[in-house]
Amino acid sequence: MSTLLESYVAGAWFRALDEGEPVLDAVTGEEAARVSSHGLDYAALVDHARDVGGPAVRRLTFHERAGLLKQLATHLGRFKDEFYALSARTGATRRDSAVDIDGGIGTVFSYASRAKRELPHDTLVLDGDVETLGRGGTFVGQHVYTSRPGVAVQINAFNFPVWGMLEKLAPAFLAGLPSIVKPASQTGYLTEAVVRRIVESGILPEGSLQLVSGSPGTLLDQLGEQDHVAFTGSAHTASILRNHPAVAERGVRLGVEADSLNCSILGLDVTVDDPEFDLYVKGIVTEMTVKAGQKCTAIRRVLVPEAMAEPVIEAISARLATTSVGAPDAEGVRMGALASLEQRAEVRKAVEALRASADLMYGDPERVEPIGADAEGGAFMQPVLLRAHPGAAEPHDVEPFGPVSTVITYADTAEAVALAARGRGSLVASVVTHDPAIAREVVLGLAPWHGRVLVLDRDDAGESTGHGSPLPVLVHGGPGRAGGGEELGGMRGVLALMQRTAVQASPDMLTAVAGRWTPGARRSESTVHPFRKSLADLAIGDTITSAPRTVSQADIAHFAEFTGDTFYAHTDPEAAAKNPLFGGIVAHGYLVVSLAAGLFVDPDPGPVLANFGVDRLRFLTPVKADDTIAVTLTVKQITPRTSADYGEVRWDAVVTNADGDPVATYDVLTLVAKTWPQQTQGVDA
Repeated sequence: MSTLLESYVAGAWFRALDEGEPVLDAVTGEEAARVSSHGLDYAALVDHARDVGGPAVRRLTFHERAGLLKQLATHLGRFKDEFYALSARTGATRRDSAVDIDGGIGTVFSYASRAKRELPHDTLVLDGDVETLGRGGTFVGQHVYTSRPGVAVQINAFNFPVWGMLEKLAPAFLAGLPSIVKPASQTGYLTEAVVRRIVESGILPEGSLQLVSGSPGTLLDQLGEQDHVAFTGSAHTASILRNHPAVAERGVRLGVEADSLNCSILGLDVTVDDPEFDLYVKGIVTEMTVKAGQKCTAIRRVLVPEAMAEPVIEAISARLATTSVGAPDAEGVRMGALASLEQRAEVRKAVEALRASADLMYGDPERVEPIGADAEGGAFMQPVLLRAHPGAAEPHDVEPFGPVSTVITYADTAEAVALAARGRGSLVASVVTHDPAIAREVVLGLAPWHGRVLVLDRDDAGESTGHGSPLPVLVHGGPGRAGGGEELGGMRGVLALMQRTAVQASPDMLTAVAGRWTPGARRSESTVHPFRKSLADLAIGDTITSAPRTVSQADIAHFAEFTGDTFYAHTDPEAAAKNPLFGGIVAHGYLVVSLAAGLFVDPDPGPVLANFGVDRLRFLTPVKADDTIAVTLTVKQITPRTSADYGEVRWDAVVTNADGDPVATYDVLTLVAKTWPQQTQGVDA
């Protein structure tokens, strides 16, 4: 008997109390593992996540969490050969395994990197600007995101046992949620191997990751209003989850990625001689054969102009004829097996349903001669291309989760968009065209029905990741039939797992809560110039108010000549006088900012190492010749960098005129040494 997969629960590996059910090798039909969760204590599982894992993660700042994810991705990369060997048993070729394994690890790297750049070195995130709620400025509001004291449960499909777990784990961990992973049993042995490597590394805090191998049992019964379930699978199972009391009555948040009849549209402008034609054909075949078509983003509907149907079918068939099917490790094999014999039976059943209104153009769903493998023992199947009859309904209703696509013809772009919408919501669509007008019409028509739209042509083909590749920085999900869920999307995927709250308070209280100085809050004027203070000595609210300076006509003329900015409002008195906004010569906005810098910058070497940018610059009131300006500079936000001897300081800058009216507002961004004199430890960009 093969190995019985174990669950990781409450800090220990748990072995089921029975012998489990067999899981077969997709290539040989031999037993690959056994799986069961009989006897697992689901309440202890959730309690451990909630009481141990959650608090441990939430004690870390976003930057600290990101640092652990980077370590984790690096660690997993050392075991890719081990993971690839197991992945081959699921029927995956090396190309398929790269999508799953390298794609999953790369997603973790991406989240770690972006979190360091886009999230604060804190445990809450500020959303948008401060809202003024009263005329006197003493009552203000700020939206904030905070971590929920809950659990993230992920229930994954069989087709991506590594990526499916990691793409959910990374944003959940950043959001402060411990994860409980429930992989599909058919490929769960690969997920279990990855979790073992994660657990043995000790990189993640205990309780932040647990694993259920086998049935979810009463797992959902343990969940409540602070918890989140991310499900990838069939619409039928999603419907059951939506009606579960935990979701329907107790407010558990449910994200669903379900069935998806994705389409790819060949634009009316494309001919067989255009590079877009070859791009289209190659894309269709790729999506039919990668992971043997077992991708939620694969192209099921091939929408082509009526006149292009025959050329497209011939070109796809010719390329499929060179796509050899067989054991993933056999030489020359381009497409491996489906995940199981049961899955192959489901795909064959779907093909039979489609053939009620479609003709078979390529492939035989019942016959296959795999290279280096037994056709009976392994779950192999030829790629199948169909052509739908006019008005056919089945291609828009039946999803064959395998290497199957159906060609559907259209008369004009409006009809192509209408046909795409008949899928009732999909994860992704693509349009291959070199005509900007067609691209705009199609994208605007498809957007309400799709989570992602790829516009492919000769210009972006060299860098395009293709129709079926979800990317960490772009949202993954789709409306309607596709489930209505949304994952990934960079930091959007993190914030979606957090709670957004509107905080109302005085400027001083809001500054204390948010960790960012709020206009109207107290300032701390000091005899020590803030630029002489290290990061350890600076405090939010530290302020310097400069001496005044008069902006002369000579200053304006010199700046115009020196920079070449001779716009008439700065150089032509008569033309400037006719301008309704100025009524005469005014100083350049950038001259005002430059002079302001001269008013607050301390010139000698000190803790301020560099100015690396200006944010939110606005010019509010024109500065005329002989006007006087001054600047008030306040420490707005302090962000230490975890792996460098300096941090970032954001300063609130307000430039005023002699009447006290703001003429310019902006944020100054500087890098400041943690201590001074500085002890150099390294540089972290």
